[in-house]
Amino acid sequence: MAGRWIETWEPEDAAFWRATGERVARRNLWFSVLSEHIGFSVWTLWSVMVLFMGPEYGVDAAGKFFLISTATLVGALVRVPYTFAVARFGGRNWTVVSAVGLLAPALAALWVMEPGTSYGTFLAVAALTGIGGGNFASSMTNINAFFPLRKKGWALGLNAGGGNIGVPVVHLVGLLVIGTLGASHPRIVLGVYLPLIVTAAVCAALYMDNLRPVANDTGAVLRAARDRHTWIMAVLYIGTFGSFIGYSFAFGLVLQTQFGRTPLQAASLTFAGPLLGSLARPLGGRLADRYGGARVTLAAFAAMAAATGVVIHASGTASLPVFLAGFTALFVLTGLGNGSTYKMIPGIFHAQALARGLDGEAAAAHGRRLSGAAMGLIGAVGALGGLAVNLAFRQSFQAYGTGTAAFWSFLAFYGVCSALTWAVYLRRPEAVAVRTRLGYAEV
Repeated sequence: MAGRWIETWEPEDAAFWRATGERVARRNLWFSVLSEHIGFSVWTLWSVMVLFMGPEYGVDAAGKFFLISTATLVGALVRVPYTFAVARFGGRNWTVVSAVGLLAPALAALWVMEPGTSYGTFLAVAALTGIGGGNFASSMTNINAFFPLRKKGWALGLNAGGGNIGVPVVHLVGLLVIGTLGASHPRIVLGVYLPLIVTAAVCAALYMDNLRPVANDTGAVLRAARDRHTWIMAVLYIGTFGSFIGYSFAFGLVLQTQFGRTPLQAASLTFAGPLLGSLARPLGGRLADRYGGARVTLAAFAAMAAATGVVIHASGTASLPVFLAGFTALFVLTGLGNGSTYKMIPGIFHAQALARGLDGEAAAAHGRRLSGAAMGLIGAVGALGGLAVNLAFRQSFQAYGTGTAAFWSFLAFYGVCSALTWAVYLRRPEAVAVRTRLGYAEV
């Protein structure tokens, strides 16, 4: 796969962007979204498969939470090498390889989904689906390089949001199967995704491009790892994306375990929250482009804390309608925060370049170089937040029989994230200087 290499790419050059850059960037964006979308569906596959696992499977609620936690963990860990693979092999080439790789977990799940399969086998296959989580990191790193700074909030938000929609879509497929054929046909869900995986790989091969200027740069990775903003943003990303993916995995199980919903009832309720959260993500990026990522992120965390308070109240009073309203609001707010945090990352590193005396394309290239490297680390740590969410639910249900204790811990963490966002990116003098250099709306 040596073809389709673009030798020169200068998106900050307005003439280049108008003439050819925007058209090429948008084409790569749409097919990146397709591949990432399928990757998210495969990654969150076991949040649907556990709805099919009745008593005959011999797996209790704690065991099911551990299955989805395993998929979450592997998805977080593979994000780091997937980020570097874009620079090593090319964005188009790696998108093809990573899409084809999704056949392995889909075929494995197709093989084992039946009563009598050992729990260890289920655990191994759930771990294998984690590779779908890596597609997000490589996709975001790749698309980050295609777009100019002024467009990154929208482009990265749309890329991530379109990928995240893979979560509600796989839930909808599961709902259709359970609603029409019952909970004894999980293999049909997997059969639906096999041709979609092949389609995503073929489209990436035919319509995407590699960028020669995106070179493998170990120095950028080390510099990003040493920069405190990488880890501050990773904490904030735990609060936004970690919450989104953790809730997406756990929502159906919470409804079954705490509110006694049947698989069909749970499946009919689980898709709406992830769908709205995914659709809100590009909106979060767009708002960040206009008002500033830090302001939008702070507002999102404050609202998430309030929504969590509603969920805690509903959990304590066993009010399913109020619980659903609060949880759905949480999904929407995590989506807004997802978009705004990813807008902040390139703005922060671009501002650092300006502070060092760089300007024009030199500053933009520096920002792309470090923010691309940082995104892999931030995305991996953020996805570990999904693991923490599922383990918190598992422990809460084991100890108390409800998820209320887990929600209290989430509320406390959103308070920490709010304080951190305000202290570092809104209050401090350096934050004011950054916003001034970038016309305020970039960070």
